[in-house]
Amino acid sequence: MSMFELSADHEEFRQHVRDFAAGEVAPHVAQWTKDHHFPADLIPKMGELGLFGLVVPEEYGGAGMPHEDGPFTYLCLAIEELGRVDQSIGITLEAGVGLGINPILTYGTDAQKERFLPDLAAGRTLAGFGLTEPEAGSDAGGTRTKATLENGEWTIKGAKAFITNSGTPITSVVTATCRTGTRDNGSPEISAIMVPSGTPGFTVEPPYDKLGWWISDTHGLTFDNCKVPEENLLGQRGKGYAQFLATLDDGRVAIAALAAGCVVRMLEECVEYSKTRLSFGKPIATYQGVSFQIADLAVMAETCRLLTYKAAWMKDQMHLGKVSMEQFKHAASIAKLYTSEAAVTSTRIATQVFGGNGFMEEYPVARFFRDAKILEIGEGTSEVQRMLIARGLGLPS
Repeated sequence: MSMFELSADHEEFRQHVRDFAAGEVAPHVAQWTKDHHFPADLIPKMGELGLFGLVVPEEYGGAGMPHEDGPFTYLCLAIEELGRVDQSIGITLEAGVGLGINPILTYGTDAQKERFLPDLAAGRTLAGFGLTEPEAGSDAGGTRTKATLENGEWTIKGAKAFITNSGTPITSVVTATCRTGTRDNGSPEISAIMVPSGTPGFTVEPPYDKLGWWISDTHGLTFDNCKVPEENLLGQRGKGYAQFLATLDDGRVAIAALAAGCVVRMLEECVEYSKTRLSFGKPIATYQGVSFQIADLAVMAETCRLLTYKAAWMKDQMHLGKVSMEQFKHAASIAKLYTSEAAVTSTRIATQVFGGNGFMEEYPVARFFRDAKILEIGEGTSEVQRMLIARGLGLPS
C-alpha cells in the first residue's frame, strides 16, 4: 500500500463503521443533541465493533494488529466515519483512544496496563487526560496543578479545564499533568499522574455550556488534597510534558480525520440539497454561484482525506522505522492545520448553500457549523500548527 491509497481491508472496515454509524448513531443524534445527552450505552457497542481496541495489543483485549497493517490508519478511518454522522461521537472515540488509552499504552507499567486497558479497549470504560488549565492551554509548561510525594502517596492540588470523557458514567480514570518539582534552571518539573474516578478530593465539575459538541462529555476538574499511590505515576517523573507532546502528535492526525468527516458530510449535504431546492423554477445546483462553491467543497474533501491518510500512514510507517519522528510530526501539523480550517470553511459554505434552512436545527449543517470551530483550537491551535510547520521548515524562531 502506498501512502496515497487504502487497502481493500481498510475500505471494508470503513464500510462497517459507516453502517454502524447509520444504524446506531444517525437515528438518535438529533434528539441526543437537543437533550445534550451523552449516550453512555453507545460506547460498549463501539467497543464490540473493536473501535477502541484498534491500536491495543491482543494481550490487553485489543486487536493486536501489526503496524504493517496500519492500525492507526484504521483508527482514523473510524473517527472520520463517525465524525461524518456526528462530530461529538467522533471526538468521543478520538479522545478515548488518543488521550485515554494511548498514554497508558505507551508509558504505563505492566500493572497499569493490566488494570485499565482491557476495559478501555472493550468500551466498558473511558479515560481522560487532564492537561489544559484555566491559565495554561497552549502554554502547557505553565501548569499550576501541583503534586507532592510523601509517605508513598501523591497529594494533588489544582484544577483542569475542558477535559473530554472525564465525567461520564463509565469514566474509570483521568491522567493529570502536575508540577512535581522545579528543575535546576528554574523550569517546572511536569509529571503525569493517574487519578481513578471516585478518588476522595477529585471532583468533576458540572458540564460546560458549550457552543458545539453538545453530545460530547466535557468538564472542569478540581483536585483538593487528592491522594493517590506513588505507583500511579505514569511514565517517568519529570517526563509528563514531553510525553503529552508526543501524544498530541497522534491526536492532531486524529483531529484531521474528524475534520475530514465534517468536510465530506458538508459536500454530501450540499450536493443533495442543491439538486432538489428550487429557485426561479430551477434547482439551485444549476447556478454557478452555488455549483462553484460545491466544487470547492469537493477539492477540500479530497485534500483533507489525502493529508490525513498520508499522516496516518506515516505514523504506522514510523513504527517500522521507515519514517522519522520529525517527518511524521511535520505531516501531522500540516494535516491538522489544513483540515480544521477547511472544516470551518466547509460549514460556512454549506450554511450559505442551504440559505435560511441552514440556520435551522432541522438540518444537520447547523449542528456541524457549531461543532467545527473547536477543531481549529483543540489538540493545538492553528497558530501553534503554523509555528511547528515553520520550525519544521528550518525557519528561525
